[in-house]
Amino acid sequence: RISAGHLGQTVVYVILLLSSVAALSEVYGDILRAAGATERLMELLATRSPIASPPRPLPLPALQGGTGVRLQNVQFHYPSRPQHPSLDGFTLDVAPGETVALVGPSGAGKSTVFQLLLRFYDPQHGHIALDGLPIAQLALEDLRQRIGIVPQDSTIFSASAMENIRYGRPDASDAEVVAAARAAHAHDFISALPEGYDTFLGERGVRLSGGQRQRISIARAILKNAPLLLLDEATSALDTESERAVQAALEEAMKDRTTLVIAHRLSTVVNADRIVVMDQGRIVDIGRHTDLLARNGLYARLAAMQFDHASTGA
Repeated sequence: RISAGHLGQTVVYVILLLSSVAALSEVYGDILRAAGATERLMELLATRSPIASPPRPLPLPALQGGTGVRLQNVQFHYPSRPQHPSLDGFTLDVAPGETVALVGPSGAGKSTVFQLLLRFYDPQHGHIALDGLPIAQLALEDLRQRIGIVPQDSTIFSASAMENIRYGRPDASDAEVVAAARAAHAHDFISALPEGYDTFLGERGVRLSGGQRQRISIARAILKNAPLLLLDEATSALDTESERAVQAALEEAMKDRTTLVIAHRLSTVVNADRIVVMDQGRIVDIGRHTDLLARNGLYARLAAMQFDHASTGA
């Protein structure tokens, strides 16, 4: 015999018990997934890069000006594409203080040159030297301290304008940061911000335009004052007005430095000391803008397509 109240109470208790068991089973599944993720995370934390400083690195000499760069018979393929060489017998000498532009179609190996100079990878064959010293025998900190870079997609941190520029050289004073911003043509728009240099720029610089983000990145490179400057498509995604401002900032940054420039907009490299035309990981031509146009080779075809497109768009 059981009353209706007892029966109802029993049903409620059974429902509560079953729901608790179901919740525990879900928690157990979450624990198993977390355990698997943690195991993978620990594997990643324990992974060490194959690129490391040598036990006894060579000291780099002090410089007042540009640095010399030499790539000799470099052969390189990415680990994910072992059968496809990104650079094939690549040889290039860049004199101190020289401005050299790398141009060519997508996939020609231009960005790979920058990644090898920064020693994100080591080539399978060939040698890369900075001021006559093999970069594989230099401490990574010393090597990268010699190189300033303005990337295509500038990274802006969730911090003030002052701290974003100071990232180029953390021990720089406020006056040095302001001087770098002036040289990068960034002082005016930073001063116009609500709190000036103390203005929070937002995640990835959402409060700034593309040209302003690029000038922040150029100010970092100027503040770092490295003798080798790498410009990776620094004006590719800008409108004409922003490009002019950024180009003026770049000209200031390139003074008294060795500069390597990657550019798809050929109008930005016409004044380079040398233009290196690349295709499929090889150098197919070297010269100045007018000389390369006169030879009617790959550079002339790239220029014709670009300028025809620009005139059509106009």
